[in-house]
Parts: sequence; structure tokens; C-alpha cells
Amino acid sequence: MYDDGVAVPAREQVEPAEISGYAADNLLYIRQAMERSSTFTSIPGIGGALMGVVALIAAAVAGAQQTSERWLLTWIAAAIVAATVGLVTMGLKAKRAGSTLTGATAKRFALGMAAPFVAGAAITFQLWSVGAYAVMAPAWLLLYGAGVLTGGIFSVPIVRVIGVCFMMLGVLAIATPSAWGNLWLAAGFGGLQVAFGAYIARHHGG
Repeated sequence: MYDDGVAVPAREQVEPAEISGYAADNLLYIRQAMERSSTFTSIPGIGGALMGVVALIAAAVAGAQQTSERWLLTWIAAAIVAATVGLVTMGLKAKRAGSTLTGATAKRFALGMAAPFVAGAAITFQLWSVGAYAVMAPAWLLLYGAGVLTGGIFSVPIVRVIGVCFMMLGVLAIATPSAWGNLWLAAGFGGLQVAFGAYIARHHGG
């Protein structure tokens, strides 16, 4: 190969392309490393507090029901409403921060929570089928806490604290009379959510 009559070694011809390739590989590695080390910070503070308010209302309504089936339906309805509030406010917080709920860290957070939540739904169905309503409150608290704890590995430390607190309430619900179950649900899904939601809103934004 010649340039203006001067021979150019083959090694010098490919060197710019090789450097460009190395730079792209390094940038990709840095990006992936940042994704792995980042934390999911779109946990909704105000949204979490609103979820707690929904649960407190649900506890009052559920406690007034005359049958266990209606008690269960009240809590299921509340769970749907609270989940909707949580997802909407989480999406709004992520949008304000310039991120999305489809990023790598968000997916890891969701995956960490998913297994205990799916298990909770399946266990609830089985408990309903055998009429074991008294076991539902501690099961919900323990499994919700486990989901928040595992998902919280990819989020700020306070999220893991929330998970531990829920699991502790679940243990207390087991150790106390089953008639107290609705009160423990109010304390966990209501009280803890409101308190920690307010904390997150103040210290972690929104």
C-alpha cells in the first residue's frame, strides 16, 4: 500500500480502527458496570404514604365485615388500589428523575419482589380454598416483607429496613391471637407504609 509514493505498513493502516473498537468496548463495559452498581431510587415516598392510607381505610372496612369472605375481598380490593397508586407514583418519580421503569436496575428490583408476591397470591388462594383465613394476615406480612427486602437489595438501604419491619410484624401476628390479624395488617400496610413513605419523601425525594 502506498500513500504519495511512500509505503505504509499494514499494521499502521488498521491501528485507528483497532483503537476505535477498544474504546467502544471500554465504554460498553463502563456502562454495564454503572448499571450493575446503580440503585433503584424511584421508590415513591408520597405514593407509599397514600398506599398506607388506603390500607388504613381497608382495615376499618374489613373489620366491620360480617363474613371472612367479605373481609378477604375488602383486602384484595385494597391491594389492587394500593398497587395501582404505587405503580403510578413510581412511574412519575422515575420520569421526574429522567429515568424509566424498564432499566436494568428497575428490572432487578421488580424481579426481586416478584417471587414472594407470586407465592403470596398462590398461598392466599390455597388458604381461601381450605377456609384458613386466620393464617392470611401473618402470611401477607411475611411475604410482602420478604419481597421488599429482596427487591431492596437493588435500592436504597431504607427499603430493606421496611422489609425487615414487615417480617417482624408477621412474626408478631403469628405469636398473637388470630383475632388480632386485621390490626397487624393495619399496623403494617397502613402504619409502616405511611411512616416510611413520609421518610422517603423527605430524604429521597417524592
